[in-house]
Amino acid sequence: MSETSLTPPPAALSSEATAQLATQRVRQNITSEDWLARGLIALTGLWLIVTVALPLLQILWRSLTNSAGEFVGFENYITYFSTPALFNSFFNSLYIGLASMVISVVLGFGFAYAITRTAIAGKSIFMVIAMLPLYAPSLVHAIALIYLFGNQGLITKGFFGVLPGFDIGIYGPTGIIIGMVLFCFPQAVLILTVALSLADARLYEASTALRSSPFRTFTSVTLPSVRYGIISAAFVCFTLAFTDFGVPKVVGGSFNVLATDIYKQVIGQQNFVMGSTVSILLLLPTVLAFILDRIAQQRQVALLSARAVPLQPKPTRLLDLSMFIFCALICFMILATLGTAVLASTVNVWPYDMSLTMRHYDFSRVSGGGYPAYWNSVRMAFYTAIIGTVIVFISAYLVEKIKRLEWARSTIYFASMLPVALPGLVIGLAYIFFFNIPAFNFLGMRVPNPLNGLYGTMAILVIANIIHFYTVCFLTASTALKQMDAEFETVSASMGVPFYQTFWRVSVPVCLPAVLEIAMYFFVNAMVTVSAVIFLYPPALPLAAVAVVNMDDAGVTASAAAMSVLIMATSIGVRVLYGVATWSIRTRTQAWRKR
Repeated sequence: MSETSLTPPPAALSSEATAQLATQRVRQNITSEDWLARGLIALTGLWLIVTVALPLLQILWRSLTNSAGEFVGFENYITYFSTPALFNSFFNSLYIGLASMVISVVLGFGFAYAITRTAIAGKSIFMVIAMLPLYAPSLVHAIALIYLFGNQGLITKGFFGVLPGFDIGIYGPTGIIIGMVLFCFPQAVLILTVALSLADARLYEASTALRSSPFRTFTSVTLPSVRYGIISAAFVCFTLAFTDFGVPKVVGGSFNVLATDIYKQVIGQQNFVMGSTVSILLLLPTVLAFILDRIAQQRQVALLSARAVPLQPKPTRLLDLSMFIFCALICFMILATLGTAVLASTVNVWPYDMSLTMRHYDFSRVSGGGYPAYWNSVRMAFYTAIIGTVIVFISAYLVEKIKRLEWARSTIYFASMLPVALPGLVIGLAYIFFFNIPAFNFLGMRVPNPLNGLYGTMAILVIANIIHFYTVCFLTASTALKQMDAEFETVSASMGVPFYQTFWRVSVPVCLPAVLEIAMYFFVNAMVTVSAVIFLYPPALPLAAVAVVNMDDAGVTASAAAMSVLIMATSIGVRVLYGVATWSIRTRTQAWRKR
């Protein structure tokens, strides 16, 4: 055989070259895809650094300086604790937070127990009513309490003299706690309903076989199984009550809390240094509560095994009747409170002229922003929902599905948990210090602040809202993505499909209900929040929730109630649209599976 016969034919050479070229192209694609993933992870980390870490460092630094910007160490904290009027606010806030937490969790546990563990009628109606306070600013509850228990309140005057009246002293800690319980109750119910719905019927059957009393079964089986849910509910309620601004602002009277102190120091006295100091003190208990909650969650184990038997509530006449009455009373109080706010916005002069009118919805007669403020809030909430959902879902996808830069993804996950412990007032004040500075002094050099242009625009309001509600939405997206089989990404990678195509064609459609839920959550909370934006909104961009505060300050409480009703109606309308959209998706999915 000649030497030339051992040489591959030109066709074979062409085939090998083609294969090698294809392999090189695949490797190039993998490399470029890998760099794209790394770049997106880096951008996500940069986003959290700019919107969370750096602003918090700015507010911490300002609390350690004087009004001239000179470092003074802990002098501001010494001044704070040596001023009785300020120092007492810290303990007042702790008292309000703890009392509201205990009452909200106890009432929420009873309500959730009735929904999940009894055979009462009307469960869906009770749940809908219990969730109504979520769609209204916290100021609505405070305003309604004034109309019910204020100096000219409906109950204070005995329903216009028909019944004996009584005064509960609504201005002070009593009014704040009642308002905060109304505000926190739905949050506790949501968490505890999920916790109580996970139950293994075999444990209760064993308890019955051992002839344990109902009380013994409750303390040895029910409570241990939901203890982590109780801890989470307690953390959420404490954080909301400890940091809320709206309710203490309206019914606090002379009873000062940290949230109102920050407002007075910044808005009233322009004392940003002391405002920073109070902000750090407001932040510490919530961070501690967050750490304790995370430690408890890490110890949580699976409550249901593969052999678990779902618990089906059995009718018990006495228990069902008592729980039905309990839920009915709770729902009556919620409807009475919100209904009072609606009624107050539609009568001439409470309580002297109760004839119906819509003049309070004519905001041109009062200051505060009027309908332009309302539409600004709608725009802000819409932008927050769209932009926030995109950022959160992409971030969660990078953390859960992209198996690169493990340390970076773990850091991003940790940073994504931090905003839940940040009060809105702290976020707003931190953004003033970070975004309103034209330049930073770094190692003796003056470095221009490229983000300074965002201050005083709609953009900074949207960013503040996204960060304020970031953690809950991030966890929702992460949970939805974890429920997807990892084989989707494995098969796509083996077939050479880029991860971004898998994200768009598979992950987004499968997780669409969760995406809509995140968007709805962002929109509703951006509409009702006050604390995150009250320091940031410019005069040219008044907002509806802030207008409620301004109207109440100006003494036009009926107009404030009218604006609150508009906010509440908008939030409920978005919730209804979300329900229709998810029902449509669910129906189409079921029809597709039957094919």
